[in-house]
Amino acid sequence: MAQGSKILLVDDDRALTEMLSELLQTEGYECTAAASGSEGLLKEREEKPDLVILDVMMPGDDGISTLRKLRETSEVAVLMLTAMGEDDDRVLGLEAGADDYLAKPFVARELVLRIQAILRRLARAKPVEAGLKIQAGPLKIEPSKERAQLDGAILPLTGAELRILESLASTPGEIVSREELTQIALGRELSPYDRALDTHVSHLRNKLGKAGDSPVAIRSVRGAGYRLVID
Repeated sequence: MAQGSKILLVDDDRALTEMLSELLQTEGYECTAAASGSEGLLKEREEKPDLVILDVMMPGDDGISTLRKLRETSEVAVLMLTAMGEDDDRVLGLEAGADDYLAKPFVARELVLRIQAILRRLARAKPVEAGLKIQAGPLKIEPSKERAQLDGAILPLTGAELRILESLASTPGEIVSREELTQIALGRELSPYDRALDTHVSHLRNKLGKAGDSPVAIRSVRGAGYRLVID
């Protein structure tokens, strides 16, 4: 899912989108651009890209509100572009359903590597046996359908959240390291001070809690990782 993958760039900085389009096309990707959140939503519905690169700081509907609207109808992978040091934007983006984020200004090669990591993760998730199911107490996951249910209720999960839950539910009670979960969920190595995984887990915990009075919980193990507990 690398060569020929379709990428939608949503940013009001036309000079930046033109530069990124040229860069990504040389890497073998098909690129289109949108200059606003509303235009981006329309193009996502029409063109069905494999990945959306979405800037946070845009006039009108900013990237966070655009992402929330996008998640009402689509689970397309999203890489957020945030301002350097704006931790709140990164947390809000992940909570709204972004798969990963990258702070501006960034090195072009790092952007390409982040894109490759996300697309590799998506490619690994596709060839799943159609009838395969993961069952852990009242939690049922159908990887081929990219769907998880708790007590029969479908959980509204992002792709990263689903990968985390699949990994934890495959070995309930056992610790899965933060390094392994970062590789599974984000397709990249865990780096120092990287809190993306922890934000995804926090959001996942909230969704499990909202699904009802369930005995399923994700517990953190200091210095080790996370484990799924069925009480």
